Amino acid sequence: MPQVVIYTQDWCPYCVRAKQLLTKKGVAFEEIDAPSGTAAREDSFKRTGRTSVPQIFIAGRHIGGCDDLVALERSGKLDALLATA
Repeated sequence: MPQVVIYTQDWCPYCVRAKQLLTKKGVAFEEIDAPSGTAAREDSFKRTGRTSVPQIFIAGRHIGGCDDLVALERSGKLDALLATA
């Protein structure tokens, strides 16, 4: 299984939803705590150009945020991405 990295923030409901989906699928992931104003959040912005969390990477490829992850799941493409990456 490819490496999955997710930039998050404690109180973020979208972060919780994304982590729940990954956990439900049995996907291990590295969580990077990235509250606003931190070096981790700046790193996330530099990598994605986006200021929001979560920001999710699969095998080094930026797939977007929670809505993007859910869309991949609903379309059936997430399993393929996790299997082939």
